[in-house]
Amino acid sequence: MALSPMDVTQLAAVDTARAARVLSEVRNATLSGQRAPVAPRPVIEESWGRMLRSGVDPDHDFRTGLLSREEVQRRRQTSALRHVLPVLREGLLSVADIAHHIMVVADEEGRVLWREGSAPVLRKADSLGFELGADWREDVVGTNGVGTPAVVRRPVQVFAAEHFVRTHASWTCAGAPITDPRDGRLIGVVDVSGPLETMHPATLAWVDSVAKLAEARLRELHMSSLERLRAVAAPVLSRLSGQALVVDRDGWCAAVTGMPYTSRIALPRPLAAGRRWLPGMGLCAVEPLADGWLVRPADEPVPGEGTRIVLDLSQPRGWSLTVTGAAGSWSHELSPRHAELLYLLALCREGRSAAGLAEEVFGDAGRTVTVRAEMSRVRRYLGALLQHRPYRFCDDVEVEVLFPGDPRDLLPQSTAPAVVRDRARRGAHQE
Repeated sequence: MALSPMDVTQLAAVDTARAARVLSEVRNATLSGQRAPVAPRPVIEESWGRMLRSGVDPDHDFRTGLLSREEVQRRRQTSALRHVLPVLREGLLSVADIAHHIMVVADEEGRVLWREGSAPVLRKADSLGFELGADWREDVVGTNGVGTPAVVRRPVQVFAAEHFVRTHASWTCAGAPITDPRDGRLIGVVDVSGPLETMHPATLAWVDSVAKLAEARLRELHMSSLERLRAVAAPVLSRLSGQALVVDRDGWCAAVTGMPYTSRIALPRPLAAGRRWLPGMGLCAVEPLADGWLVRPADEPVPGEGTRIVLDLSQPRGWSLTVTGAAGSWSHELSPRHAELLYLLALCREGRSAAGLAEEVFGDAGRTVTVRAEMSRVRRYLGALLQHRPYRFCDDVEVEVLFPGDPRDLLPQSTAPAVVRDRARRGAHQE
């Protein structure tokens, strides 16, 4: 009787060797186009599909050059991951060492910056190229516990022959992405790895919970930095008349006077002092203040007609929105959820209600509160360019979507029913 993917996962907890054999048969059959004894787990099957399309060789271990010690140290010093390393160590290392695992922390580019744990397992990792400074992006070394979570933006466990590259089949790993709570950007991945006999079904939940603790620590640090900026801003704003606000470098508001409070404004990157058009606010005078900006709205009207929006979804991750108009051009990096919502609105220029978007994104028309909250965040940076009742782009705005070369790589992390359907439709049309 064929096993379901869940059966294989459970089997690995009690009979590692048999589970590894089954998964090896699945991998060999799937990659050769034959009928497999059991379907790969969807997250693994989708990753294998990306590897085949990008040309990763499943039978050869390809490695890019290691970063120099100096470059590893530079990245450590500039990465926000350095602030949460104590949390990761406390939550993972003591158990990892006993369980014959290692903890690996990689940056958003998949480069290994920290690697600690069981000495014998570290030596085994060396033989796989899992070294400091190594590049473990999915499209370089295949399906793995660092690169795959970075693409799909959720925790992933990769066991034995679920690794795309054959030489990694003696390994098991569980990785979870770590995002910056200020803007939702991926800043890295934490992974627990070891020989395949060390696999345990609870490892993934354990790693994910520690990753969430790390993100909570980043939120605490951000709130502390806003408090420091607020203390600097208070006397400055007390001497000003009219409207003004002080925001940090990411646009989070520390203090405001003469205008309604908003938790965050969108800031173009890079931002320089002077008269600048800010999304959702129009023309503003921008001045540096401590570790942030003093922003004062100007009187000139916001530019309208002739605006062009480009929604760039051409890469598996790192989606962005660029607005070009009479006042210049600015770009904004999109979270996975905002990329989904704006893509669906770009497909339907007449607009969607909150219930309609909830149905398309969650498969549940009742989740309108979540949709309205997300669309409120979107309108903070798009402002009047995005209308509501229904939600839609302005009629006089030109909207262009940049698609990936292969339709199956369109928002690969998305499970939204409408995106899944459109991915399949575009793939079938291309064939």
